[in-house]
Amino acid sequence: MKVGLNGSVLEASEAVISVYDHGFLYGMGLFETFRTYGGVPYLLDRHLDRLHAGCEQLGIRYQTDPEQLIALLEELLKANELEDAYIRMTVSAGESELGLPTGDYERPNVLILVKALPPANDAVHMHGRELRLMHTRRNTPEGDVRYKSLHYMNNIIAKRELLSSKASVGAEGLMLSHEGWLAEGIVSNLFFVKNNVIYTPAISTGILPGITRGRVLELASSAGLSAEEGLYSREQLQQADEIWLTNSIQELVPVTRLTDTMGQTHVVGSGEAGAITRQLLSMYRQSTTANEMNVSTRTAIRDNA
Repeated sequence: MKVGLNGSVLEASEAVISVYDHGFLYGMGLFETFRTYGGVPYLLDRHLDRLHAGCEQLGIRYQTDPEQLIALLEELLKANELEDAYIRMTVSAGESELGLPTGDYERPNVLILVKALPPANDAVHMHGRELRLMHTRRNTPEGDVRYKSLHYMNNIIAKRELLSSKASVGAEGLMLSHEGWLAEGIVSNLFFVKNNVIYTPAISTGILPGITRGRVLELASSAGLSAEEGLYSREQLQQADEIWLTNSIQELVPVTRLTDTMGQTHVVGSGEAGAITRQLLSMYRQSTTANEMNVSTRTAIRDNA
């Protein structure tokens, strides 16, 4: 497998980072996960904006040129014989002395990993997944807003809890805030519908301000759908007509079964993806096609300049 490290494509076995990298020693670093459609990374500008904002807060001196990054991703996909891929881009603080930092990190390491996307099966997808309530609570962010930092222990503990339960294959775990409000999934943001109004937990609950979450809220607004962000209880979720989860790899994932910590399962709505879920998923996928066309056009203009 080929990986990208500091702008170069090389074998994974040749990619070396110092044991003094503060990403390894102290978890000082951030990452973004996104995917491509037709070889084109979707909403890359938004992922980079979030990444750059997090780096600025952590004192990691990192900025990248989107066009150069796109060219590197094209090279990496080709090297791995992939037309489309799941992409993880990590910016680690870089090498420094042992001990807490006394200034900014001037030489971060940038690692890009790719892997094949899971096979799509819309028929199975529309039957929905199980969402299982976790005992593990969502921890508070390290700063004012949650970034995709390398501090991922909370998510991993929740994942281990999910794996030790009797959850179905492909199930997601639901974490509440310490106050008991709905928060988010282990690797997803949460939406639900009641009486044709869309609800999603507010950022103030400590959730990740997901890129796909934001895009879905935009699409809902453009379709004239009513959407609210706030503090919601699991009892409200239990009464929902529709539920779905979002992340950048899986898009919108319908939830048709809710399971509590005692193993009691409740069927959501009709047991199939609801009308609003289907509508927004269709709109989301249409926007990925428009993204492909826009980037391809921009590339052609650049190449002919």
